[in-house]
Amino acid sequence: MSTVSILMPVKNTAKYLDACLSSILDQTYQDWELIAVDDHSTDKSIAKLEQYKYKDTQNRITVLPNDGKGIISALRTAYAQAKGDYITRMDSDDIMTPNKIQLFIERLREKGPKHIVTGLVEYFNDKGSTVGEGYRKYAAWLNNLTKSESNFLSIYKECPIASPNWMVHRQDFELSKAFLPDVYPEDYDLCFRFRGAGLKVTSIDEVTHKWRDYPLRTSRVDENYKDNRFTTIKINYFLQSDYEASKQLVLWGAGPKGKSIAKELISNDITFRWITDNVNKISRDIYGIILEDANQVLSPDHNSQYIIGISQRGVQEEIKGRLNTSKQKDVFFFC
Repeated sequence: MSTVSILMPVKNTAKYLDACLSSILDQTYQDWELIAVDDHSTDKSIAKLEQYKYKDTQNRITVLPNDGKGIISALRTAYAQAKGDYITRMDSDDIMTPNKIQLFIERLREKGPKHIVTGLVEYFNDKGSTVGEGYRKYAAWLNNLTKSESNFLSIYKECPIASPNWMVHRQDFELSKAFLPDVYPEDYDLCFRFRGAGLKVTSIDEVTHKWRDYPLRTSRVDENYKDNRFTTIKINYFLQSDYEASKQLVLWGAGPKGKSIAKELISNDITFRWITDNVNKISRDIYGIILEDANQVLSPDHNSQYIIGISQRGVQEEIKGRLNTSKQKDVFFFC
């Protein structure tokens, strides 16, 4: 039985599979199995997968059709065949660094169960041109979290662990409900479940995964990864895990982000005060709620929780300074 099960959905990535599969075959740690599930590809992905399956003389590569449709179904199909004591995921258009699996499994063996290991990420593209600013900022943010092992502390901002750059003990994966929930974005939902299961982040302070950036990458084009999906997940887990009904809930920010958060709170019948620093919006009625002046609401020492729906970095730092330090544990930055 292989020690590590690598689960990999595949859809129309034939042109990238040579680099991806070679990076797996070239791992310094060789006791693994790869379960690749083709999600109804219309290119030559299947042929390429089969080529590598027969190329591997140790018979560690399994190629399957998706039992259903979409990434979640493909991941479920893969996991149903997994035999390893350790579970990890791979994206079929990316590249593993040569010692990724070895570093991950050594760390998990050292730390034991109830840990999730991750490493640094690096974006690249085929043209050698500069990766988009948004992706570069996300990678830098992610890597800073990983270096300090504080990934879950910023979970309401963005997905805090790269979807193809983690490994866990099988028992912890089961405890986190694996790929059972039918919720997109599946990687973000899984991070919340890892956190809810009490897993602690342990990190490798070097690049272990290389993300390929190109126009048709799933995160760019799939409707399941639109911003509104993230907002829904954030609110759902906030209400399940962090919301305290005994405290006053305050939403700060009335721009597009703030409005999307307000809609979700209203749809969940949650009572909240809505505040802004925008003088043009103070006293306005939006969705049946009158916006209040942030300075007026912040002045008393309320027993409150704050959701911050303002994305500008400088403004966020200012907000931290304006809030009483005793309230920081009750401050949740949603962007």
